Amino acid sequence: MNKDQNFFQKKEKLLESLVLKDCLKDKRLYKAFMDVPLEEFIPMKYREPYKIYEDTPNLFYFQNPENYRTISAPHMITIMLQGLVLENDDDLLILGAKSGYIAALAHQLAPKGEIIILEANSEIAKLTKENLLKLGLNENISVTVKNPLEGMPDLEPWQKILVTGAIKQNKIYPLLQQLDPNEGVLYAPIGEDIVQTYTQILRLDGNFYGKKQLQVRFSSLMTQIELDEIELITEIEEPERINIEINPRKVENTLSKITIKYETNIIDEFNLDNKEEEILLDLKQQDDAIQHLNNLKSDIHKIKNEDNIDVLFKWIKKMEMQARILNNLDKKLGIKSKKIQNYISQIRNLNIIRKELDNDIENELEIIKRKFDIINKQIEKVNKLEDLIIFEIKRMEKLE
Repeated sequence: MNKDQNFFQKKEKLLESLVLKDCLKDKRLYKAFMDVPLEEFIPMKYREPYKIYEDTPNLFYFQNPENYRTISAPHMITIMLQGLVLENDDDLLILGAKSGYIAALAHQLAPKGEIIILEANSEIAKLTKENLLKLGLNENISVTVKNPLEGMPDLEPWQKILVTGAIKQNKIYPLLQQLDPNEGVLYAPIGEDIVQTYTQILRLDGNFYGKKQLQVRFSSLMTQIELDEIELITEIEEPERINIEINPRKVENTLSKITIKYETNIIDEFNLDNKEEEILLDLKQQDDAIQHLNNLKSDIHKIKNEDNIDVLFKWIKKMEMQARILNNLDKKLGIKSKKIQNYISQIRNLNIIRKELDNDIENELEIIKRKFDIINKQIEKVNKLEDLIIFEIKRMEKLE
């Protein structure tokens, strides 16, 4: 028996056991586990064939005994993703990369949504990007190096937010404010001790309702920025306290309206057939989207030819407005609006650093070197944004 056959059989056996334990209930997630190869998210030097597709965590990053990271055990990943109650077009923010494996599974559950991973460690972020690229998932899943506790307020609202490491309750307040007011869900292991409580929090009509689900042991969410590249580091203000009403019934009743195939006899009825759903597009919104994308393309050309930082900020602000409009259009259009916003945010941050360096009169040679690095980084981000805009314009024109 070759390695691939062995992995396939181990995977089937694992999933059967999760179903029999009444842990795995979502047919879509069963298929996602079957389709996404766990081994591709583990560097070769850490791959232990006897551990892959066992219900145990898998090491993917090791610096020293105090600094290492694992991909969570399959049963815990199942609990996380089912707890989010992902719908087809949900946008998902994931705090902590976990090598990209959880994001890859989540994409199978929300293929028309956008996923952004926030990771504090640039080495892990780079590894995650490489994993997603080799599996062709880099168009749908983005990775950003920053303190995950900040979230992505510029890109809100988020239909779902997943926290993959232990977090203190007061640290989730800024994240809750970024949830979609209309039934947004955050799922996190909350607690300061060795044991945390995985908690499902629902935002509904300006209120927050919590459901404590189970006790778990997670390592703390990595928030200390560990950089090997230029990034803007911001101070996080003390979060304003939010009242969370522990109301499991409210959470259950609201989320039960979301139609997801939860079955007890999942193995017998498991069906691999995918039916294409008919999508009816608003032609006016389609034309509007193309217009705003072309406006962004024009602004990018202006940024490429502008050296004055103050003028650059004016063009960036205009681009941010265009991107916000795109984000408010019908999600059926499938525009990667959050990815566009993320690129613009990174370009803004690079120019903030560049402006700060202009005011630094010490060590002129070092300043020149750093400014050169920043400009190169900005050119890279602008080119990637331009490629994405051109791709979206061509895709939208084909839909007409």
